Amino acid sequence: MIRVVLCDDHAIVRRGLHQILSELGNIEVVAEAANYRELRNVLPRGAHVVLLLDIDMPGKNGMDALEIIHKEFPNLPVLMLSLYPEDQYAVRALRSGAMGYLNKNSAPEKLIEAVTQVASGKKFISPEVSQLLADRVSERMPDAPHELLSNREFQVLRLIASGKRLSEIAEALSISPKTVSVYRARILEKLGVKNNVEVAHYVTQHGIM
Repeated sequence: MIRVVLCDDHAIVRRGLHQILSELGNIEVVAEAANYRELRNVLPRGAHVVLLLDIDMPGKNGMDALEIIHKEFPNLPVLMLSLYPEDQYAVRALRSGAMGYLNKNSAPEKLIEAVTQVASGKKFISPEVSQLLADRVSERMPDAPHELLSNREFQVLRLIASGKRLSEIAEALSISPKTVSVYRARILEKLGVKNNVEVAHYVTQHGIM
């Protein structure tokens, strides 16, 4: 029996995932959470489970949660779920310790396949992610500047590009405006841009939003 913990801030998504996973009979959803705080309360310690973790959540998003959980539970298989295209977060998630990345638009059969594979200790690599990795290995697709950003810097990048003010970004990420300013300065330097307008142009040009 494969035991699964779901973490997604949308109740209807959790219900759908629960229904799909329960159809086979060899997968049991043992706990659900809507955010990182709830996840900490329901994640069984010492138990063998697979964690399905959404990326876009309020408070600590899935990438933040992944980094913390991977350090504390290095052997816990985590499958990241997201509506974001693979080229935005998949490689970043794998580098941060995820065992796989699955787009929410995937067929239910892919979800079953992914959960079964990571539960067995193997990484789940979709054809899209496999192509991304192959391109990087063959150097046909060198790392773009934004791929060198830390996960938190990448978060701030997307929020700046969406038009959020520093105070709004600070509130969304539960950090100080001064810290946001530090991240912004690093982003400008790494991307080689001068202001928020150029940040927005870069994000649009690279299809990040």
